[in-house]
Amino acid sequence: MKIINKIIAFVGIATLVASCSKQLDVTPIDQVTSANVYTSKAGYKNVLAKVYAAMANTGSNGAGSGDVADIDPGTSDFLRLYWKAQELSTDEAVVAWGDAGIQDFHLMNWTSSNPMLQGLYYRCMYQITVANEFLRQSTDAKLAANGITGADADEVRKYRLEARFIRAYQYANLMDLFGNPPFITEADELGTIPKQILRKDLFAYVESELKAIEPSMYPARTNEYGRADMAAAQALLARIYLNAQVYTGTERYTDAATYAKKVIDAGYSLISDYTQLMLADNNTNTSENIFTINYDGKRTQTYGGTTFLTHASVGGAMTAADFGIGGGWVGLRTTKEIIALYNNFISSSDTRKQFFTNGQSLEISNLTTFTDGYSVTKYRNKTKGGVSGSDETFVDIDMPIFRLAEMYLIYAEAAVNGKADINLATTYMNTIAKRAYGGTSQGDITSAQLTSDYIIKERARELFWEGFRRTDLIRYNYFTTSNYLWTWKGGSKDGASVASFRNLYPIPLKDLAANPNLKQNTGY
Repeated sequence: MKIINKIIAFVGIATLVASCSKQLDVTPIDQVTSANVYTSKAGYKNVLAKVYAAMANTGSNGAGSGDVADIDPGTSDFLRLYWKAQELSTDEAVVAWGDAGIQDFHLMNWTSSNPMLQGLYYRCMYQITVANEFLRQSTDAKLAANGITGADADEVRKYRLEARFIRAYQYANLMDLFGNPPFITEADELGTIPKQILRKDLFAYVESELKAIEPSMYPARTNEYGRADMAAAQALLARIYLNAQVYTGTERYTDAATYAKKVIDAGYSLISDYTQLMLADNNTNTSENIFTINYDGKRTQTYGGTTFLTHASVGGAMTAADFGIGGGWVGLRTTKEIIALYNNFISSSDTRKQFFTNGQSLEISNLTTFTDGYSVTKYRNKTKGGVSGSDETFVDIDMPIFRLAEMYLIYAEAAVNGKADINLATTYMNTIAKRAYGGTSQGDITSAQLTSDYIIKERARELFWEGFRRTDLIRYNYFTTSNYLWTWKGGSKDGASVASFRNLYPIPLKDLAANPNLKQNTGY
């Protein structure tokens, strides 16, 4: 939470109007322009901070400001919208609120007019726009014209690799969520109407970008905290390879294992206490966190991000002060199907089981009743020493986008599919289990017990509420089918299958109207 909090406005990074993907010619927010910002290495670093900060903030002027038009500027940050799409649509989360479009996720009846899907789509496109503009302004020709040479120029070239990583990350999200989004790079002039890219072609682009930048990025754990390095690029490669069959029709488990192993061998280790992953001082978890979105209660104030995850989880008989916040928002809970994944596995002493049950019902009769469903205590604005964060409204909890445990799980899934060492994979799973069970061997398994069913359940236990579940369920053919049902799936209390086209979200109606190059995803 201590780095990449400085925000600077500049030409080419401003409020996008009408359609993020069509109207890519933009105007300055204030009087800071390329003529006076791109004059030094420090200036370029300040602009790079904006590329990163666009994931954490909604705008350049604190809570309530917005860089993207036509979406709620106060609550429409990237993480809040991404989390809703990835978790509320699954067995991991339900919400009590009645905001327009929010119940559509769990009921699985969203449309191309859903405002939250529109906001998520525009947020991803906005960060790509910001990265593209940085790349336009940092070519060798631009550096020379701006009088930046030698070691300073070399450092800015490193910044370029990070901007390309952020762009690849957001294109990977668009590929996963929307399939066939508009596509544009720094090679396109401002004002260009993007063409649509097919999902398999976008996969090839993201893969090629990451493989191109990986060797030249800062080695793992040598860049500033909160900035991408070689391990972040490798982790993203491992993640997209894990899901390659969904994206392209061809499995890439061998590559998933290869890149997960590169990260694993880069010197990372799990922190000793799982319950300390999502605390106000989790910026100290550098042995496990590979790449994070950074939040600071005083300097990155937003009603989204981990502020949303902490406040929205608190209500009923819960005491807000126990979570280092001034009050709960009485919103988020989980389903009995998730609770069963912990209760039915070895024992209930798994430290990852972070739920509040007092006054809460296991059964969810009404999605909009907060006391229906167990609430979640994973995100707490308290330090490891029990001290509250710097602000009781805006929390200090950083969000890991990649952490070591995910790489262990990716390698293990590849092994289960016959593409990696099953014995080594079992060792990795038992490393995770030992942490979960307080350093004991209570949760250890044998290689014969390491199955696909174990992996999907262990991913839910380990990565709970971190933004993975929808993607995982799709990979296992569980998301839309009757192969796995959960409470209120498909609008039925006992769960029901839905049409398979819902494995992709729709291209927002507004962008279809604005960009004639776009074709809607099947079924919408």
